[in-house]
Amino acid sequence: MRAPILLALLLLAAAPARAEGEPQTLIDRGTLAVQEMLETGDAAAIEDTRAMLRRARAVMVCPQVFRAGFFLGGEAGGCALLAREAAGSWSSPAFYGLTSGSFGLQFGIQDMQVLMLILTDRGLSAVMDSQFKFGADLSIAVATIGAGIEGSTTAAAGADIVALARSRGLFAGVALEGSLLTSRSAWNREYYGQEVSPRQIVVTMQVHNPGADPLRGALLRYGATPEAPAVTPLPVQAAPGPAPGSMQSAPLPPIAGPRR
Repeated sequence: MRAPILLALLLLAAAPARAEGEPQTLIDRGTLAVQEMLETGDAAAIEDTRAMLRRARAVMVCPQVFRAGFFLGGEAGGCALLAREAAGSWSSPAFYGLTSGSFGLQFGIQDMQVLMLILTDRGLSAVMDSQFKFGADLSIAVATIGAGIEGSTTAAAGADIVALARSRGLFAGVALEGSLLTSRSAWNREYYGQEVSPRQIVVTMQVHNPGADPLRGALLRYGATPEAPAVTPLPVQAAPGPAPGSMQSAPLPPIAGPRR
């Protein structure tokens, strides 16, 4: 009898530890997703994505979005929102859940990584709401880019949010229409040890968790403006000296006038 009770107590004691680790697990997976989407694959696609990241106001990283959740109408995946300040550094993350009963994936794809590049303050304000439904606010322009991402900087011109999806190392199509982003207040509270809103996390940056530093560093690294190659000045060459034995011209002395 004592053994089952002891086992139950151990399980209850372990449950909070697992829950507290879930936000950090999402951040760790998000760091890997950013590295994979911005470092591996087609060079032209990677450069286009980095170009958009360089002008992004914020990003929403969803490291693992499941297809099964779409048909059940349940949660498809967790996401982390980070914003960039004027000096170029990134905030700590605010947590969101992505849900939809009609979320679209290409046939045969079971899960994917989704990266949303939020290019405007208007787009950031929209997703920071407690709930944001794609397609419901006609003033927010959302562009989704899948296969054939090359040239996407032109295709996404004028968009507030650009969504990229990648599955098994390849960019894939995704439909966000009708999908819902919901703030995970409980995860924010667990991660920062206090009640804090998404705006306080990503805009005023009132809290920080060092566990998110690898993700922040990856965004800073991949979103940095490439440095122009240093121009090496040409060496200054002295005028060639006279060849040995050659005749040299010299100025004549002034001609003295006649003596009086």
